[in-house]
Amino acid sequence: MVEIIVAPNAGFCFGVKRAVKLAEESAKKANRSRIFTMGPIIHNPQEVERLKSLGVTPLDGEEPRPGDTVIIRSHGIPPEKERELRKKGLKVVDATCPYVKAVHEAVCQLVKEGYFVVIVGEKNHPEVIGTLGYLRESGGEGVVVETMEDLKEVLRHERVGVVSQTTQNERFFKEVVGEIVTWVKEVKVINTICNATSVRQEDIYRIAPNVDVMIIVGGKNSGNTRRLYSISKSLNPRSYHIETPEELRPEWFEGVKRVGITAGASTPDWIIEAVKVRINEICGGSSSG
Repeated sequence: MVEIIVAPNAGFCFGVKRAVKLAEESAKKANRSRIFTMGPIIHNPQEVERLKSLGVTPLDGEEPRPGDTVIIRSHGIPPEKERELRKKGLKVVDATCPYVKAVHEAVCQLVKEGYFVVIVGEKNHPEVIGTLGYLRESGGEGVVVETMEDLKEVLRHERVGVVSQTTQNERFFKEVVGEIVTWVKEVKVINTICNATSVRQEDIYRIAPNVDVMIIVGGKNSGNTRRLYSISKSLNPRSYHIETPEELRPEWFEGVKRVGITAGASTPDWIIEAVKVRINEICGGSSSG
């Protein structure tokens, strides 16, 4: 028998639940108007496909018409993009995660106080692109730090303010802050890593070293899921990142007694449950967590 341990904090976070709910409510109220999202509303292809079946479609080269509804994705967008949407006569539903909005506010405050702004995060992630829009809007200067190499420009400034992409790896954030504090005269740090990210990472540190195999479920385009996988892989080499149960391979579970499962903040419960069922089909087992 195989024991399956599901991390207590796996799956949808508050911001994702809110965005999906807003999309579903918009679909119900649509009448004959079309509903679009600015890019995938969350980073989970399967959930995006489910919302498509309800009539909520990511904008992909199609030009919305006045009267159509456009939902701002959970990651947020630059303020100039939101103004463009409203000028076109579109109905705008803002599904930006409140924790992401807090990053925007923090950046604007740091600029107002005269700091050079460091955003610890992925340069091409939509959340970071949106945050950079608020940095530009407030007339500030700053840089995105994705690797320690990106700090070269930062260390030339005397006053530095630091924020983070909400789904950033806590240990990397601390490493960046530690290096800046060593070299910069004045530093103000606003920790904008979302608690939902923190507790999921804590689950990994607790579970991954104590199971034979660790399965991380979530979109391959999901930054927070990729970070969960990276942390897990460092703790347990038999860690695998999948999007769907069909990706599970029987050879992963040969001779295995304990399997851990966690999932990124954009992974719906129905996929997590399907993964658990499939593992049981492959090798039989009991589940907990």
